[in-house]
Amino acid sequence: MVEIERKFLVLNDDFKTLASHKHQIAQGYLNSHPERTVRIRIKGESGFLTIKGKGNKTGTTRFEWETEISLLEAKPLLALCEENIIIKTRYEVIFAKHTFEVDVFSGENDGLVVAEIELTNENEHFEKPHWLGEEVTNDKRYYNAYLSKRPFSKW
Repeated sequence: MVEIERKFLVLNDDFKTLASHKHQIAQGYLNSHPERTVRIRIKGESGFLTIKGKGNKTGTTRFEWETEISLLEAKPLLALCEENIIIKTRYEVIFAKHTFEVDVFSGENDGLVVAEIELTNENEHFEKPHWLGEEVTNDKRYYNAYLSKRPFSKW
């Protein structure tokens, strides 16, 4: 139930040719308090309810609990969410034994592309693909909950 994750900006779209999967995602927040978030996500034909805690000092590690829910449950819950639903296309890219999830945002966050990698510990070594840019793990502006309140297009 602990998520260890690092986030990076993406320099170009070379990752697209390496992607093994691609999914459309819509997600909203029932609660986007900095100490905890409660998120509803629709990914393809599945729904998910996720609760995340506050990140540690580096922003890399935090509590995360997620469960799959039906699409019939997820749709009305998404309608109850705070304003500005996040819309993105997620590309899953396997690179040097790790999976990078690259999110290409649309709507009010159009133009933003962020890659995330989940690790087993904060110091785990991983190879960085050439399309990976600046690390933004501890920059709260790149958290989806923040983007739902202050979209990238308004920065």
